[in-house]
Amino acid sequence: MTEISRWIFLRFLLLFFSISLQFLPGFSDDSKSEKDTKVDDADADADASSRPKHGSTIFIICILLAAVVSLSFFLFKLWQKKKREEQYARLLRLFEEDDELELELGLRD
Repeated sequence: MTEISRWIFLRFLLLFFSISLQFLPGFSDDSKSEKDTKVDDADADADASSRPKHGSTIFIICILLAAVVSLSFFLFKLWQKKKREEQYARLLRLFEEDDELELELGLRD
């Protein structure tokens, strides 16, 4: 991977994470009124434990998605490199001197 494409990929990843972090505060439940704050401690503990945590779930999903995209990109680049090496080896074999062929054609004694 060239240096320029690596920087472009890192900048895209940074942009993706900064945009995804903007959505995390929107999933918090801060819309409680003052009379809801006078709830007993036992009710507050039960309510907090039964409420799903959407922000952390979405953050984990974003991290996993970024990992899958990064892994796919890395595997694609690895596949391209392997394919290029195979084509180069085929080209070298094509222009390789074949002694048997020269002997059969009588080009060499």
